[in-house]
Amino acid sequence: MSTALKTDTSKSSTTKDLILASALKIVSVHGIEGLTIGELAKSVGMSKSGLFAHFAAKDQLQLEVLKRATQHFVDVVMRPAFKAPRGEPRLIQMTENWFSYLNEESSLPGGSILIAASVELDDRPGSLRDFVQQAQRDLISNVSRATQMAIDEGHFKAGLDVDQFAWSIYSFVLGYHHFKRMLNDPKAETFYKHSMEKLMEAARKDNVNASSK
Repeated sequence: MSTALKTDTSKSSTTKDLILASALKIVSVHGIEGLTIGELAKSVGMSKSGLFAHFAAKDQLQLEVLKRATQHFVDVVMRPAFKAPRGEPRLIQMTENWFSYLNEESSLPGGSILIAASVELDDRPGSLRDFVQQAQRDLISNVSRATQMAIDEGHFKAGLDVDQFAWSIYSFVLGYHHFKRMLNDPKAETFYKHSMEKLMEAARKDNVNASSK
């Protein structure tokens, strides 16, 4: 590959990254259907034709934004968490990273794109819904596997329902996002952290009251 071609490819990649970064902010606030070519072109200082050189159609742009949002989540929540020791420490790190991600105002001023998209697209069959659905299933599956590791490491009790545990974690995340952003509840953070702590505590110990034996 010639130096000139490498430079052109690099510039194209950089431009696309800038476009998608701007698109993420727009979608975070206005939703996936609120993303228009005109508004995005204005935000990045490009013409509509310039944008179409990178994305042939609006639905392709929307899918690329959802893919970028998913990769961003993996980069800031999952990947750092998997550097922590296997078991409970990894799960705790995951929930802490998740909490920080939900409060990341700089790149996601309107909150989680994936949570919003799951509501926006839940009854609209198509490639966008299919992608978000699979991304959510993969996420929950990863939480379930991390929970099983905590059982295998002896941090959590044997027989713990890993699917129920993952369901609870995700439900707390959804609850925090809604109470913070929609309801403006000042106790949202306290409730989220308390719920996660109690969930971990219940997973660690046998709930049978020894005094009743």
